[in-house]
Amino acid sequence: MKILLIGEYSNVHWTLAEGLRNLGHTVCVASNGDFWKNYRRDISLIRHSYNTIGGVLYMAKVYSTLPFLRGYDIVQIINPMFLELKAERLHPIYRYLRRNNKKIFMGAFGMDAYWVEYATKKPYNLRYSDFNIGNREITNEYTKGQADDWLETPKSRLNKYIANECNGIIAGMYEYHAAYLEKHAQKLTYIPFPIYSHPENLCNIYSGGRKVRFFIGIQRSRSVYKGTDIMLRALERLKADYPHDCEILRAENIPFKEYQKMIADCDVLLDQLYGYSPGMNALLALSNGKIVVGGAEEECYEILGEKSLRPMINVIPDEEDVYRKMEELLKHKEQIPQMQLDSIKYIERHHSPDKVARQYIKFWETH
Repeated sequence: MKILLIGEYSNVHWTLAEGLRNLGHTVCVASNGDFWKNYRRDISLIRHSYNTIGGVLYMAKVYSTLPFLRGYDIVQIINPMFLELKAERLHPIYRYLRRNNKKIFMGAFGMDAYWVEYATKKPYNLRYSDFNIGNREITNEYTKGQADDWLETPKSRLNKYIANECNGIIAGMYEYHAAYLEKHAQKLTYIPFPIYSHPENLCNIYSGGRKVRFFIGIQRSRSVYKGTDIMLRALERLKADYPHDCEILRAENIPFKEYQKMIADCDVLLDQLYGYSPGMNALLALSNGKIVVGGAEEECYEILGEKSLRPMINVIPDEEDVYRKMEELLKHKEQIPQMQLDSIKYIERHHSPDKVARQYIKFWETH
């Protein structure tokens, strides 16, 4: 098949493209490289400026690219906001893609109207999320901004239009699948994110005789939203209480290659405090044989059909819980090597790009 993937989140589309190519399909990825992460793509759609002139130049670039985005068997957009344009301007572009290609699918891979509505609806659907802990609403600048952005807005209308009109919707995490399930069950599926395993990095497996290295990556603009503020406080307490047993590796908004190197040097990654399931950052750590402390509720294993492997340390959005779970790991360091081996096994079992690509092909062909 001839396949076009538009947009990028954390290398999902490029990795999927590689899996599809391994199966003999022709694939084009058109994206902005996920901003500063600068992932690989075949057609570059970077917006260099957000002023009026920058918008005009970007629109001209997109419209001059449209003739190259037609004639595909499958088009998949990463999100309803699949280009760096206002929702109103994306409507005609989506309709162009729909008219000039055979099938079009939408990814439910991150923030969108269905997720915000599902997570903010009271009584709350989830025990905790970006927007609630139990019955308590989380209010901060980021979550308020997302609600203002996605509820009863042009973005919301675009999202619902595409969801109703597209051939199918693919969710990459348990949470996003749950958000679409009530209204779009017939055209919805869950497929794990694709990522390569790196068993060669098990040469760095923890063998004792040194401090356990905990790594936390911080995006300054999203620290509160991701829960890294709470995780960092717990981690700093742990370091103060066990100075001879652990050390902290900390990164803030660094290039992806440098970030990869820091992951390779750590033993444990902290990520996604408010999630039920691991995102791409956590999967990257698991693929390198690292332990993840973060969102790993039973729901994320159930949707995969995973009965036995539990390589992640699940924590709830509570500083004491995060601290206690990490303290327990330090007290039982002999378990770390097996957990690291389980991390690689988990990725190979569920997230192999070739295996994930086959799941995509099956869904695309039957919808």
